[in-house]
Amino acid sequence: MTRAASPEARPVLEADVEVTRGGHRVRAAFEVVPGRPLAVIGPNGAGKSTLLAAIAGLVPVDAGRVRIGERTVSDLPPERRRIGVLFQDSVLFPHLSVRDNVAFSARMRGSRRAARAAAEPWLERYGLTGLADRLPGELSGGQAQRAALARALAAEPDVLLLDEPMSALDVGLRHDMRAELAQHVREFGGATVVVTHSRADAAALADHVLVLEDGEVTQRGALDELAAAPATAYVRRMLADADD
Repeated sequence: MTRAASPEARPVLEADVEVTRGGHRVRAAFEVVPGRPLAVIGPNGAGKSTLLAAIAGLVPVDAGRVRIGERTVSDLPPERRRIGVLFQDSVLFPHLSVRDNVAFSARMRGSRRAARAAAEPWLERYGLTGLADRLPGELSGGQAQRAALARALAAEPDVLLLDEPMSALDVGLRHDMRAELAQHVREFGGATVVVTHSRADAAALADHVLVLEDGEVTQRGALDELAAAPATAYVRRMLADADD
């Protein structure tokens, strides 16, 4: 079985960026230590997904930089950043089987046979062996999420980014899948950023929180620290509201 490297062997993620997208500016600076996931939480339209996309290299950074360990990756294309991304709607390749989706990154480096062999430990690890020949349209929401996570981690990234990982799941599935995803994130052990508007996701998946409102960081710290001294009305509502 493929095993994650220890946190000591993995690089720190450092981001200090300013991004403008669709007329909205997002500014944030933070550091993520391996093994201590960060949740970026905030209301809809706060700029959370834009920030994640900037780190991944999917949108350009207007000012500042992104560093992973000793590497400045701000000007590198996404495929050279060693970043795995789990999008909220999984975004599996619909014409490829689960096996070939998971093998995709290895396929870019070698033969199809070798890539498929490299995918097998990941299929086993995420309970996908029996689903390996199915197309994404034949999967449940939870199965598709596991396949997308396996594909992201099969690329052996230094950093893992998760964009609203529970939002595409039925409410009834979220509790169990949240616990399962939390376990996988801990096993990964690298620098992890989770974008969410859910307090429950932040509590389960992250060690500390960065609050983003209207493109600006308004508070940061552990959830209990935020609860002890909420800095904004949004933080007070977020901590008071029931969450699935």
